[in-house]
Amino acid sequence: MIRKTMTVLAIAAALGAVAAAPVMAQSAAAKAAVDAAKSAGTVGEQADGFLGIVSGGDADLRAAVAEINTGRAAVYKDTAAKTGVTADAAGQATAKQLYARLSAGQYWKPLGGGWVKK
Repeated sequence: MIRKTMTVLAIAAALGAVAAAPVMAQSAAAKAAVDAAKSAGTVGEQADGFLGIVSGGDADLRAAVAEINTGRAAVYKDTAAKTGVTADAAGQATAKQLYARLSAGQYWKPLGGGWVKK
């Protein structure tokens, strides 16, 4: 248990240095579309480190979410290779940081749960 906790803390510390990396793996248009959709409650952050559609969303928004999630998946895979953990663990560690940055009124989806408003 202590070893697992220390591993997660080490991941979180490592991801602190690359927390902006998912932002780098996206176009400005995708970021703008997703930021607006997060503010509108259409898109939210998930505990696995990926974005999700809360409700609605047209094809362009879904494409923007997919673009950003593809970039995040690559970052999590790279982080996992560098730290010796799974990509899932890297995503979940990043999700904790993303949750802390969510504004009031934005949506979050815990693992195994439904969407909740922060």
